[in-house]
Amino acid sequence: MKILFTICGRAGSKGIKNKNIRDFVGKPLPYYSLSAIDLFLKRNNVEYDIVINSDSEELLSMMTHSGIRDVDTINRKLSLAGDAVGKIDVISNCLEIMEERKQTKYDFVVDLDITSPLRKVEDIENLVRKHIESRPDVTTSVTTSRRNPYFNQVMRTEKGVKKVIDSNYTARQQAPEIFDMNASLYAYSPEYLKSGKGVLDGYCEVIEMYDTGILDLDHENDFELLEVIADYLYRNNSEFAEIRDNI
Repeated sequence: MKILFTICGRAGSKGIKNKNIRDFVGKPLPYYSLSAIDLFLKRNNVEYDIVINSDSEELLSMMTHSGIRDVDTINRKLSLAGDAVGKIDVISNCLEIMEERKQTKYDFVVDLDITSPLRKVEDIENLVRKHIESRPDVTTSVTTSRRNPYFNQVMRTEKGVKKVIDSNYTARQQAPEIFDMNASLYAYSPEYLKSGKGVLDGYCEVIEMYDTGILDLDHENDFELLEVIADYLYRNNSEFAEIRDNI
């Protein structure tokens, strides 16, 4: 089995300045993803390549000098650098370039999002296991949703609001199970990446992750709150702490 691990990050950020190269609880934010890959590889005997894709020279330099594990780099082309470009297009480009560069084929591609530093090695192991066992187009990470469109989510209409999905459920437990995509981990089949389809356009499977370990980092206070959560987890959960301690 051969896996291509991808870590992708743009230069700059509208909501949080230079988000992808900032320190997080005293360590560079992108190192957490690389550390998680490193620990996974130490525990699992697989062939692999790791590639960093970015239009930020500072991020590329930071990752090649991390001391955690050797990586390949791709200078992102301008057509893939805008904030309107889907990340799956960038990952597909990584696959294309690395297959040509290494003259090899990969069984699947695993992407780790830079802005989701709170993971356990077990999460990557679960993702890989699910992808191998189920053979979907895409396997991604989720958390159980705290709200349910069949029961306690509403949308605005011409006259007030109503439930997002009409239903007669009287308890949340009766409604279909709903998940939030947390954008932390993805596994893709190479064939699906080359198809040009979107993330959820094919056969998708999921793995569940720790509920409060992921926040959308869109504003400065999101970053600060995630650091508070991280500090608590690092002091109280060795599975989270080992990834930071490995940096």
